[in-house]
Amino acid sequence: MSDTTPDLIERRERLLTVLRALPGTVVAFSGGVDSAVVAKAAFLALGDRAVAITSDSPSVPRSELAAARELAALIGIQHVVLPTTEFDNPDYQKNGGDRCYFCKSELYTRIEGQLKSLGLTTVCSGANLDDLGDYRPGLTAAAEHHVRHPLQEAGFTKAHVRELAKHWGLPVWDKPASPCLSSRLAPGLEVTPERTLRVELAEAYLKTLGIRDGRVRYHEGDLARVEVPGDDIARLLDPDVRQALANSLHELGFRFVSVDLDGFRSGSLNQLVSLELKSRYSSTRTPLNSPT
Repeated sequence: MSDTTPDLIERRERLLTVLRALPGTVVAFSGGVDSAVVAKAAFLALGDRAVAITSDSPSVPRSELAAARELAALIGIQHVVLPTTEFDNPDYQKNGGDRCYFCKSELYTRIEGQLKSLGLTTVCSGANLDDLGDYRPGLTAAAEHHVRHPLQEAGFTKAHVRELAKHWGLPVWDKPASPCLSSRLAPGLEVTPERTLRVELAEAYLKTLGIRDGRVRYHEGDLARVEVPGDDIARLLDPDVRQALANSLHELGFRFVSVDLDGFRSGSLNQLVSLELKSRYSSTRTPLNSPT
């Protein structure tokens, strides 16, 4: 547990107060730092009236699912792995830039189907204040399903979330963001289990090179655009490393392999989303009960 500061203690207590006011809750739990902090806070505030649910589909890397199981066990919260079927939805498959809306709609619908058997009525997400104003179709789905966002309500930015995660000794406190595998497919490129598996294995290869925060973006024509932090670009361009990387991705089925000289940028494929969709799904709503 890290040293505490008055501001950290105040934010921690605000978060716990938000959750204590609930009769109980399901936390949509990906295993990332945001949902981990909400799950930890929910367990502290509500005990066995808090349950974490993790979705399982071809968009979730097997390593991430295993890590979510381990993290839930560490927190102590009851954990349910819930299969979801967003890949059966043609609107999800066509990947028109609003794919995340249909994914989250499926997840929250499935979670709602579990509430009665769990004796719970509320669903919480890990969305924080930094998610407001961004292109977030998933937040539109959350609003439609009346999902609560305790981190927003308690006034947490991403930096605050990481600070509290470190304070609580959660090993994911500095974990890079890890969006679903389908997010690596360029808008308009059909989402299939074969393509998400290809991305999963390609990014696993990057990790063998010691690259912790890399992405393999999948474009039309089976083109892989590899994004890594700027300091790692030179290493990938070493002749031996470059050839081994190209060979590995060709073996996975990519016909073309490129290294993006701009380096890693979170959500870079959003540049290909139409302005109309961005306007429709941008979240500018002020979170309930949050400080201004």
